Amino acid sequence: MRSSSLLTPSVPASGLSVGRALVFLAVAGAAWGTVGAAAALLHGLSDLGPVALSFWRCAGGLVLMLGWSVPSAARPARRTPAAPEPAGRRWLRILGTGCGMTLFQTAYFAAVLETGLAVGTVVTLGAGPVLIAVGARLLMGERLGRGGLAAVAGALAGLVVLVLGGGGGTVRPLGVGLALLSAAGYAGVGLLARWLGRHGARADHRSTTTWALAVGAVCLLPWGLSEGLLPHTGEPGRVLGLLVYVAAVPTALAYALYFAGAAVVRAATTSVVMLIEPVAAAAIAVLLLGERLTGAMLLGTGLLLTAVTGLAVAETRAAAPARPGDSKLSGPCRSGLA
Repeated sequence: MRSSSLLTPSVPASGLSVGRALVFLAVAGAAWGTVGAAAALLHGLSDLGPVALSFWRCAGGLVLMLGWSVPSAARPARRTPAAPEPAGRRWLRILGTGCGMTLFQTAYFAAVLETGLAVGTVVTLGAGPVLIAVGARLLMGERLGRGGLAAVAGALAGLVVLVLGGGGGTVRPLGVGLALLSAAGYAGVGLLARWLGRHGARADHRSTTTWALAVGAVCLLPWGLSEGLLPHTGEPGRVLGLLVYVAAVPTALAYALYFAGAAVVRAATTSVVMLIEPVAAAAIAVLLLGERLTGAMLLGTGLLLTAVTGLAVAETRAAAPARPGDSKLSGPCRSGLA
């Protein structure tokens, strides 16, 4: 009995397959890649500050998630209800995720203001996978192996080429510190989602998103009031439309998909897949904002997508059920990444 259990992949508490989880993460990353363009348009149309924008993002996303949850709760359940989540883990999930999201989002905007978009993005998104890989190894025993480490290194190289290849930016110590703080918040959210997905009772990702947005809105409200929550603009219709978009697509939808996928896929793999975000941002800059397509953008995009594809294939193989006669090759080492 003991040997057979070691050869059978564990079933995620969420019930979501690894393949679907990877798709969810890729869609969430692409959606997050549109936030920068939307924020740039909002700053051009109004005097809305970064903290106020973060507040409206959380508050608007919260309203949408509540509107989604009410009709869902009214429908009869089609599946057998899962065991209730222990109260301690439920509060850890709610408060940890909400505070981590607030820290990640606000510190990132502050880093961009202090040291610029390029440097702030490179430090935040570059340090995130490293912190997650180290945390997953220390806290959960997850190993990437040589192939996985090479993929992470390739993804980080692609990120640097993609973001800084066009001319770089000004490096300021305070901005770098804020970006590292943002990366720590992002890593904390990812590690917590993965840990709870492995060891906790089944949790609804919509509930996680809703509560996390509520915590974020409460934390950001005092700072938003001091900065000014109501934008002054000559085009209120466009500003309102952009705020609704930011609340709906890269917030309510993207975070729900992210929490669902992060509970299933290894933490380090999740962090690399989410580097699709700067690829999406670069594509928007070229296609919609009229920026010039450079060789550095092509090279960085190629490196990132290659790393993401490699890790996604390895993750899917590692989660594949063992076949009869494959006992010597089954289990955690099948993918070659352990």
